[in-house]
Amino acid sequence: MARYGSVFNVTTATEFRSGVLDTIRRHGLVHGGETVLVAVSGGADSVALLDVLCQLRPALGVGLACAHVHHGLRPEADADAAFVGRLAEQFDVPFHLARVAVRREPPWDGLEAEARRARYAALEAGALTLGAVRIATGHTADDQAETVLMRLLEGAGPRGLAAIAPARGVFIRPLLETPRSQILGYLRARGLPWITDATNADLRFRRNRVRRQIMPVLIDAFGPRLVESLCRSAALSRELVAELDRQARWSFEQMRVKTASGLVFAARQLEAMPAELAAATILMAMRELGESRPWRGATHLLLRRLLLPAVRSASVRVGGLTVERSGAHVRVGPAALAVLRPRRFQPPASVELDELGLRLEARCFARESHWAVPRDTRRVAFDADQMPPIIAVRGRRPGDRFAPFGGTGERRLKSFLIDAGIPRWERDRVPLLDAAGEIAWVAGVRRGRIAAVTANTARILEVTLDAL
Repeated sequence: MARYGSVFNVTTATEFRSGVLDTIRRHGLVHGGETVLVAVSGGADSVALLDVLCQLRPALGVGLACAHVHHGLRPEADADAAFVGRLAEQFDVPFHLARVAVRREPPWDGLEAEARRARYAALEAGALTLGAVRIATGHTADDQAETVLMRLLEGAGPRGLAAIAPARGVFIRPLLETPRSQILGYLRARGLPWITDATNADLRFRRNRVRRQIMPVLIDAFGPRLVESLCRSAALSRELVAELDRQARWSFEQMRVKTASGLVFAARQLEAMPAELAAATILMAMRELGESRPWRGATHLLLRRLLLPAVRSASVRVGGLTVERSGAHVRVGPAALAVLRPRRFQPPASVELDELGLRLEARCFARESHWAVPRDTRRVAFDADQMPPIIAVRGRRPGDRFAPFGGTGERRLKSFLIDAGIPRWERDRVPLLDAAGEIAWVAGVRRGRIAAVTANTARILEVTLDAL
């Protein structure tokens, strides 16, 4: 059986450096004057990364620093940290050691995922401390091929098969187009030591099973260019996803409405789009709100179902955000929304509803001949002498009933809000003007029949709802 990774020709150190430099320039991974924090575990890939970037430093015009994350999960962790510290001293680069505690209790996504989350957070914090704007990690072409295969076995779509990007946020992967066999050859040619993590042989971890058991069989069956083929599939998928994201960005900018509850879309517009483009538009909204974690396949499937025309009410939770549909609207925003706190005021007054990002302005004045009843739904007028001196503004309560102006009688407030097209997430947040226990105005929607302005009205109470 062929040894996985041994199928590539080992290049000279000069050719190796040239290949890495080509990857960096082609993908625009760094720019002159920047400081790059190199994540070094002490393994072969990260040691080669630190060395080659030190070699390329003059050509790139960048500053370098070295970081090691101490997870405290293995007995050798202290020795590994000391090894990387000596390496940084040898290369004359600043050294940053970050000790992290990996969460080991539910809810979690497994030890690998939790360690990765803690590691990336520590690296970002270290970059901030050192003034680095890029963080370089040692992902290789072999890592890329393994990721594509794992995603394929999971039934991933184009976004999942795009696998590891050369750059994502502050993280860059200069070795992503370099096979591991060339890295080992480079280290030997340079006479550089590295350490071997014993957990890389632990077959309890899925990637290790793919690397040690599945990939060798596939290379024997399909030939030595399998890794290259899988990497090419990832590159093609990334091109497809990049084009999809370009279209999604345009759709997002055209369609989204910013509200105090998040970003809101018209469901009919999303339904009219190809399913993948609609999902990508929602993903764009989540990124805009700070949720950058990749979606699992099950989440993506739930999202696509949420956008089906037959669905009237559904929600999907992703991290701290929710994607929810209510009738004609789809919201992307915080999972928990602030509840309207009740207030009491005596006109004239200005009442800030800061939890909603709104303000109520109430003013009283004598009615003049040129005054006209407001037509704007965010402004309402009452006969001031028919209103109580103290008015409350509150959210809805169980059993609330509402008598709309011009209607035939009272009805359940819940039914009224549904018929008025108010999304589910807003129904508890619509300000209600309460006049001695009767709803005088469903703010911004419709006034009640109480204190209507007539020919006999002498004084006007006008209330306006505005954004803060």
